[in-house]
Amino acid sequence: MAGRQTGRHRRPPEEQATYREVFAVGEFRALWLAQALSFVGDQLAQVALAVLVYDNTGSPLLTALVYALTYIPPIVGGPVLAGLADLFPRRTVMIVSDVLRAALVAVMAVVPMPVGALSALVFLTVLLGAPFSAARAAVLPDILEGDRFVAGTAINNITHQGTQMLGFLAGGAVVAVVGTHEALALNALTFGVSALMLIGGVRRRPAPKRRSAGDSLGLWRGTRDGARLVFGDPVLRSLVLFAWLCAFYVVPEGLAAPYAATFGGDAVTVGLLLSAMPTGMVIGAFLFSRFVRPTNRLRAMGWMSMLACLPLIGAGAHPPLWGVVALWALSGVGSAYQLAANAAFVTAVPAAGRGQAFGLAQSGILAGQGVGILVGGAATQVLGPETVVALAGVLGLSAAAVLTLVWNRVRADVIDGRPPGRPVVVTASHTGGDLTSGVGSSASAS
Repeated sequence: MAGRQTGRHRRPPEEQATYREVFAVGEFRALWLAQALSFVGDQLAQVALAVLVYDNTGSPLLTALVYALTYIPPIVGGPVLAGLADLFPRRTVMIVSDVLRAALVAVMAVVPMPVGALSALVFLTVLLGAPFSAARAAVLPDILEGDRFVAGTAINNITHQGTQMLGFLAGGAVVAVVGTHEALALNALTFGVSALMLIGGVRRRPAPKRRSAGDSLGLWRGTRDGARLVFGDPVLRSLVLFAWLCAFYVVPEGLAAPYAATFGGDAVTVGLLLSAMPTGMVIGAFLFSRFVRPTNRLRAMGWMSMLACLPLIGAGAHPPLWGVVALWALSGVGSAYQLAANAAFVTAVPAAGRGQAFGLAQSGILAGQGVGILVGGAATQVLGPETVVALAGVLGLSAAAVLTLVWNRVRADVIDGRPPGRPVVVTASHTGGDLTSGVGSSASAS
């Protein structure tokens, strides 16, 4: 590891970009519209699959299993397949992924099949999202520079959370009107239109890395190198852990139904609880990106991460429903720290390894969410949802406080004036590290 360059840490510019500037970039508009279409289609597909499986089997277990398949593929294959975004042109990776997903979902829509076959197609469809997401995340910094990237990331997060809110509130109604198979067909159509938008709106760029005859093995080597890149750099290591902090504050999402039951609530109460955090995230992302200067975002990131966890502790006081919604929304506001984390990560990672690094971070996020929800659900059987949410807040706050102490040390040189473009060199004596570095962080939770 001696002498290994793990990333570029640049002093962030103080110019704040506006949303109007970002939308003025044609390539971003195409990328954003394609993403928004996919989000809407995915919300419809989630509801449609749940209804379809439950109607055909009457089994809550099988229904939950198919839903769980939306978490497992990126964890299993994400870090490896994300490397495709570094070996092939990223626009091509996105287009091929969209076309293949459109075909798979179209088969689910038109061909009656048993749950096993349906589950296999769901697995493959979600798995193809790994190279698409890595390629999209890696190409965005090539389209938007400086603070425009932060504003663009904020727009993407707001879009994602907004479609979640609409999906929770309206997805079931849409599926009820058009039918489950028709909803899946609409999802297939969104993938196809997304591919056309990428073809017409995003210009082709060469692959970041040269391919060789051993690229099949190179994907595995790339996964190993990506892990060394991220965890060998004290900045990237500590701030990828910031991204994975979501494993704590995502727990309430998995407990919305039993939590609603404590108020005697129905599906409307569940939807209200589920929409609270996305609503807070939309508000936080807008305020954090529009009214906080770039270097102040870096300073505030640790405190914001603690805010993402602190309100959850209030669940232990058994507040009324409106209080729970307010606490969960406040937690969502705090989670907007991921914007600064995402921008810092892009600054730190070399362009040629960006796809692999984003894939590793994103797979860890999904793994953390899956494990957090699973452990939270099991603990709720014994302790009840209020206690479990409060414990998740306590554990998350403790982890966030430790990470904040580390970040306050390693970020100092970035804000105080490290020479731009100077690489971080990790030597054998510092791999455990307290090397002072620049900025770095995690891929956004969205």
